[in-house]
Amino acid sequence: MNPERMKERGAHFTYRDSYKLKGYSLRFNKISLKKPHTGCANIVPDEAGIVEGVLYKITVQGLYNLDKFEGYPVHYDRVGLYIDIGGSQEVVKTYIAMPDKIGEGLHPSKSYLDHLLKAKDCLSPEYYDYIRSIRTFD
Repeated sequence: MNPERMKERGAHFTYRDSYKLKGYSLRFNKISLKKPHTGCANIVPDEAGIVEGVLYKITVQGLYNLDKFEGYPVHYDRVGLYIDIGGSQEVVKTYIAMPDKIGEGLHPSKSYLDHLLKAKDCLSPEYYDYIRSIRTFD
């Protein structure tokens, strides 16, 4: 969700805006590649859930660049979700952790959580406070 990190990873964008994804909840149950005792962000189906985040428009090459950093297809699957944008159904891509890369009782590192908090301008104050309140590993 950090726009600077997107640029560093070669996922230059032409559009960036807030989005609320209904039917999912945010979890930190994806086992980290770099710190196996910490958790990375993942979304899981949840009928009553809402995940706030950032919607980016990037190039196909930018998507391939993100794939490398996200560990697609081994650690995360890149999936298409239908969402409503301006009254029409659009397909967007997101990453969901592979089942064998999920663990229980994990917490994100403070530096990882700080990247999510860089999207403050795209999050509601309540959701920003929720993310800020998440217990970290360190």
